Amino acid sequence: MTGRHLSVSEVEAIARAAHARQTDKAGRPYVEHLAAVAEGVRARGGDDGQIAAAWLHDAVEDDALSAHWLTDAALPREVKDIVLAVTKRPGEELSSYTARILATPGALLVKEADLAHNADPARLAVLGEPTRTRLTAKYAQVRGLLGLIGGESPSDRKNPANPETH
Repeated sequence: MTGRHLSVSEVEAIARAAHARQTDKAGRPYVEHLAAVAEGVRARGGDDGQIAAAWLHDAVEDDALSAHWLTDAALPREVKDIVLAVTKRPGEELSSYTARILATPGALLVKEADLAHNADPARLAVLGEPTRTRLTAKYAQVRGLLGLIGGESPSDRKNPANPETH
């Protein structure tokens, strides 16, 4: 795509509108999760493309925006690639999903921020015990497959276009 790309604030506004009626498992506005993931990416040294992808990371998976919208959006290819990498496909094996994240520059940092917010003990505490136990195990498994064990971030989560990420 050539020409002007959407700014991070424009992407944020689109994501907020697309997810406006959605709530999370605890009944909270879903946009709170998107904002936390975007902030987590920023705090981890992510660039504007990764922050934009964080705002959109669940849009296609949750049908808030279509894959066609993403294809046509005025976004850099790397942002679209990250969003598609972190979009879990129906029936997809976890190993295939995590391999795609690891193979896509910049996607690991977005998924790391997503997992960090999803696994926040305060966020999980409001869920029923069976759901909390299931999600805690799921997030730990995904972290393991991505090499995000013990709070240490692997060096390959860096965005090659932003050498300052670490």
